Amino acid sequence: MQTRLLPRFIAVSLAILILLLAAAIPHLFAQSIPTPALAQTKPMFLVGATVHVGNGTVIENGVVGFSGGKLSLIGKADTPFDRTGADVVDVKGKHVYPGFIAANTTLGLVEVEAVRSTNDAEEVGSLNPHVRSLIAYNAESQIIPTVRFNGVLAAMIAPRGGLVSGRSSVMEMDAWNWEDAALKTDIGVHVNFPTLTRQPGALDADRKTQDELIAKQIAALYQLFREAQSYAKTTTPKEKNLRFEAMRGLFDGSKKLFIRADHAKSILAAINFAKEFSLTPIIVGAADSWVLTDILKANNIPVMLEGTHTLPERWSDDIEQPYKTPVVLQKAGILYSIGAIPQGWQQRNIGFEAGTAVAHGLTKEEALSAISANVAKILGVDDRIGTLEVGKDATLFVSDGDALDMRGNNVEAAYIRGKKLQLVNKQKFLYEQYKAKYGQK
Repeated sequence: MQTRLLPRFIAVSLAILILLLAAAIPHLFAQSIPTPALAQTKPMFLVGATVHVGNGTVIENGVVGFSGGKLSLIGKADTPFDRTGADVVDVKGKHVYPGFIAANTTLGLVEVEAVRSTNDAEEVGSLNPHVRSLIAYNAESQIIPTVRFNGVLAAMIAPRGGLVSGRSSVMEMDAWNWEDAALKTDIGVHVNFPTLTRQPGALDADRKTQDELIAKQIAALYQLFREAQSYAKTTTPKEKNLRFEAMRGLFDGSKKLFIRADHAKSILAAINFAKEFSLTPIIVGAADSWVLTDILKANNIPVMLEGTHTLPERWSDDIEQPYKTPVVLQKAGILYSIGAIPQGWQQRNIGFEAGTAVAHGLTKEEALSAISANVAKILGVDDRIGTLEVGKDATLFVSDGDALDMRGNNVEAAYIRGKKLQLVNKQKFLYEQYKAKYGQK
């Protein structure tokens, strides 16, 4: 009899546990996921701060004004402006920056990397240009509020996996859902170019297998793009092909081609591949870009660096080469951006990745541009964000100190299109909770 009752007891216990969790989880989430901000209702002026425009210009003792979600005034603090009905905030001694832009990230697509059910960054199959990352974007991710604390207010959300991963979109870091978050949708198609470098120490048979696989993958890419290019020349195809429709914009210039390649051989092959179809790619990753500056410059190819806080590609390279690559690209006149490794939670560190580049040759304003203005240019959203200029979106933040230095970064206020964000997240909630527990002020 006891044996018969045991399953029922377990079932009842589980039911009770589920009910308790169901009651507790919304309360816990309410403490850590802030409600999206309301639209700006009256003009605001931030007066007295050091204003970092994002294009290299710095205004000491400046003023930043915005109304209706748009920047209306950038200048010296003594510039006359109408204070009637406006919020005028004294930010003397602080710093105002354009919102940082995280590039090529899975932010909002992956919540917990070790939990498969929270991963939605990769689709089944190898050739998926029709996949749209934005419809999988989770605006209620608990990671998003954490990156805003370090000034990240927009991000390019990109898919992963296969030879052709799909399409990316630029999202704002405050929204009810993916429709609200979308700043610019389906900006480009992402290709993962095969790594042409053989694995070290491989046997002859293994090398042959590697070479055959690489040749097969490259042939598949060429075939897909040839067919898509032919399809794009037909305005009214007899039968609509979702894959080719997604790639149509590549050939008329309305969409961008992002090719992920790190090693020099792969980067060169990727450039030649794009030339075959009269396309100018954006090289993502680009760890070896520092040895190919002449070719990148000659072909006017932008670079999106990721994970500069990492080890070099080869044992023979300078151990600090990843830190120095940004300044090499800067001196070569190449349009580039600095990013973190793609995992969403890492995006909170892009300001510090830029700060490390300052310690290795960049000026602070050049480093700032690499995570704001340059990213906006590469992504084609520089008419909206990236710099503090009149007419652009009021997407900016106020820091108590240097936002590129973890010792000085302290975001006190942040705005997306003039909406003042609630700077609350799970980590801050736990910090305040345990301060109270141990009687700390």
